[in-house]
Amino acid sequence: MRFAALRRTRAVDQPPGTVGVVRLDRRTKNLTRRLRPGDIAVIDHVDLDRVAAEALVSCQVGGVVNVAPSVSGRYPNLGPDILLANGVPLIDDVGADAFGQLREGDRVRLLGDTVFGADGSVLAKGVEQTLDTVASSMADAREGLSAQLEAFASNTMEYLRRERDLLLDGVGVPDIATDLEGRHVLVVVRGYNYREDLVTLRHYVREYKPVLIGVDGGADALLEEGLKPHLIVGDMDSISDTALKCGAEVVVHAYRDGSAPGLSRVQDLGIEPVVFAAAGTSEDVALLLADDKGASLIVAVGTHATLVEFLDKGRSGMASTFLTRLRVGGKLIDAKGVSRLYRSRIPVTTLVLLVLAAAVAFAVALTVTPGGQLYREYFATDWHQFTHWLRGLF
Repeated sequence: MRFAALRRTRAVDQPPGTVGVVRLDRRTKNLTRRLRPGDIAVIDHVDLDRVAAEALVSCQVGGVVNVAPSVSGRYPNLGPDILLANGVPLIDDVGADAFGQLREGDRVRLLGDTVFGADGSVLAKGVEQTLDTVASSMADAREGLSAQLEAFASNTMEYLRRERDLLLDGVGVPDIATDLEGRHVLVVVRGYNYREDLVTLRHYVREYKPVLIGVDGGADALLEEGLKPHLIVGDMDSISDTALKCGAEVVVHAYRDGSAPGLSRVQDLGIEPVVFAAAGTSEDVALLLADDKGASLIVAVGTHATLVEFLDKGRSGMASTFLTRLRVGGKLIDAKGVSRLYRSRIPVTTLVLLVLAAAVAFAVALTVTPGGQLYREYFATDWHQFTHWLRGLF
């Protein structure tokens, strides 16, 4: 009884809110590498997108503090709703000063719209987001979606002007050692539902043995599923050293001005990569490379396929993905479509009819064929011997 009373006292003394250790970074995908369950993630992410939110949820964060507005109203982004639906408190728009007031490793408490220090002092204050406030913001954002569509179309035309030689004629695509000619290619991006799609494609991979291309962290995703990538493409900002050293050929995505931030990292690991200079995203580079090198079919996992997903990425460069998909569309299939076709199930009634048909065919064969007659005579002899043995027992 005394122990129970002690536990109740501690529960009463526990301060309200969510308590955790601060981990902060202005790039959300860099931060997710350091997060541990229960940590308070401090981010600077305007229009928090779905992929970032799902990564934070998978890290089992205790709460999220965003110095920027998680919903700016430009378009109906999906991230805030995902956090709140998974029980992760979100304090929004606390201001850039929070990066100076909060330090890595500090223990803080989130309550309502306020971040408190261990001593009870107020460290930051913003907007407490709830499912209701996010739903209201989403409704307002949908009204302004037409402006984003116009901007998206403008960015698409600009990208087409700058990259028409690459898109139309493949000018600038480098040579690679990996042979893709006439083969299926599986391009994996650590994006939307990539884990579920990889699981459903296990049988496809086992049967068709496609060339496996990991786009940045997509290489780690393949390794997690027990698959070794043949080719790694990306700017190398979200991939582990383990994946880079797995033996796959590496293609570093460089900017059009020739700069390649990931090049030195790869070379420091003793790997001499191929460099592919192109505007757009690493996802686009992987698709264009597979198409140019003669892949017969490209299956995409975790890539961006819809307009909402393009906008949810939160950058104008997603126009390049739209045009890239037009370029390779004749051989590009989304992973969800492959899994739905490949996992087709035979109805139970069809199976029953097949079994009955096989039984009827067997019976007919026993009746009309010479071999069936011999089998009947042999079976009749065995049956007579068996019944005679039973009578002897009783």
